[in-house]
Amino acid sequence: MMALLQLDNLHVSYGAVQALRGISLKVEPGEVVTLIGANGAGKSTTLRTVSGLLRPTQGTILFDGRPLSGRPPHEIVHLGLVHVPEGRGIFANLSVEENLDLGAFPRHDRAQIRRDRERALELFPRIRERLRQNAGTLSGGEQQMLAIARALLAGPRLLLLDEPSLGLAPQIVKTIFQVIREINQKGTTILLVEQNARMALAVAHRAYVLEVGEIQMQGPAAELAASDEIRKAYLGVHAEG
Repeated sequence: MMALLQLDNLHVSYGAVQALRGISLKVEPGEVVTLIGANGAGKSTTLRTVSGLLRPTQGTILFDGRPLSGRPPHEIVHLGLVHVPEGRGIFANLSVEENLDLGAFPRHDRAQIRRDRERALELFPRIRERLRQNAGTLSGGEQQMLAIARALLAGPRLLLLDEPSLGLAPQIVKTIFQVIREINQKGTTILLVEQNARMALAVAHRAYVLEVGEIQMQGPAAELAASDEIRKAYLGVHAEG
């Protein structure tokens, strides 16, 4: 089976600064794959390059066998690859309902949109309660819920999530990760960037560890979570002995 997303020898630069140095990774259909690493490792750059917000200087990106490099972001969304950026990117001056409607803008299958909208609101009951509110009046956790719900309205085959737990209270983080698990169980493939390595490895099938723009480790998430090196570096656990 062909990987849903395949990156080969990807290089990305910000001017003279090389942010990605030849990374290669894949995401199979039905997986949750997570990228973990310190700030500045290149995790968010990877997602921004996949979704067309940045252009690679070298390497290839294939989504379901189709090359993505050079395609504009709106075209990539039409292919079924949807990015929830760090910082959420909601439209603060629009209502919650209007934000959701914008998520479905690329689609014309009205009956399925209604079903997807209902599914998103079932995942996030607090969003249903606030449909008429301006999105800017929501709490940080509610804004993150809205950003994910809006992305689901685009009908993603692959959902890119960039730091969904950033700045949120622990109980809200727990809710967000439970929803990520449910979204995946219902058939959506997910590529997750997350500072909270413990939560990310708990929800993922496989993981890649980025350091200074290069992949240093990869493997099943459970194996990496049990690795002394990962536990010391990212989970705050010191090896015994």
